[in-house]
Amino acid sequence: MAMFLKKSLIQMLVEGRGNLVEMTFGRKYGLIFGGALVLAGVVVATVVFPFWNLIRDDVYEDVVILTNDNGVCFVETNDNIPKKISDCNKSPGDRVTIKFGEGLAWAAIVEP
Repeated sequence: MAMFLKKSLIQMLVEGRGNLVEMTFGRKYGLIFGGALVLAGVVVATVVFPFWNLIRDDVYEDVVILTNDNGVCFVETNDNIPKKISDCNKSPGDRVTIKFGEGLAWAAIVEP
């Protein structure tokens, strides 16, 4: 049975009765367009916008609490971006070590 099926498949291809080899004009260009789109996506993902840019480095810094507004503290850091610390129980003037992502405006107190 397998031999017959294989023989008839080959016969169809040779005689041109099967659509296994032929592709329509639209399908050909659709595949080319889709391949180009996938290739462009890969190039953009790896060269223009690398994934590791999404992962920020953690920065640790010793700072002084400037204000405490009902559990939300504010501090000034070396990057000149004021940092907001939620759930803060420190008083203004207390020295703490904070951890924050490079370029971000929020931080967390690190307990030694």
